[in-house]
Amino acid sequence: MSIFKRLRDLTMSNIYALIEKAEDPIKMTDQYLRDMQEDLEDAEKAVAAQIAIEKKFKALYEEQEALVQKREEQAHIAAQAQNIDLARRALEEKKAAEAKMAEYKAAYDQNKAAADNLRGKLDEMRKQLTEMKNKRETLVARYNAAKAQNEINKAMSGLGSDTASAGLKRMEEKMMQMEAQAEASNEMASKNSNLDDEIAKLGSNKEVDDELAALMKKYEQN
Repeated sequence: MSIFKRLRDLTMSNIYALIEKAEDPIKMTDQYLRDMQEDLEDAEKAVAAQIAIEKKFKALYEEQEALVQKREEQAHIAAQAQNIDLARRALEEKKAAEAKMAEYKAAYDQNKAAADNLRGKLDEMRKQLTEMKNKRETLVARYNAAKAQNEINKAMSGLGSDTASAGLKRMEEKMMQMEAQAEASNEMASKNSNLDDEIAKLGSNKEVDDELAALMKKYEQN
């Protein structure tokens, strides 16, 4: 039956092999799960229909079996009453019922075998669907772990030892340059400050010298 095509054509090992090679195994697994779920629902309907046919022929078979028993008893009753015609009719209907009973019994056995076969396949599909669902959880964990590892490897790929060493060296040179600039600025500020102090000192000495000269001159005149 077409509803069992995936069960017949794709074993679980083949499905897993395809999933492992897929670019996005999670999406493929989810698609397989959806397909298998749809197939399972169709299979359940087909099995239910087959079981209905099985039960129908079983009922017909049991009905004719009961009729055979009934006509057998009626034939005995008629014979005991010495009613030959009635006994004959009972036996004739018994024979006809036996023929139908055999026909229905054969149809029942055939349809029961078909229903049992479908039941087995349905159980296998349910088992595979459960297995696939469990497999999905494992795949999700493995996929996420691999994805995280790839992201880490990608981020670290540009951080080789040479690159890191060169970066540190550039930072060291930059720091030395900034320190040199700071030291030069301090020296300039210091020189400017000393210059101002010297000039101020010169001014202060001149005043003292002028006052001293005036004082000396005053005493020279006396």
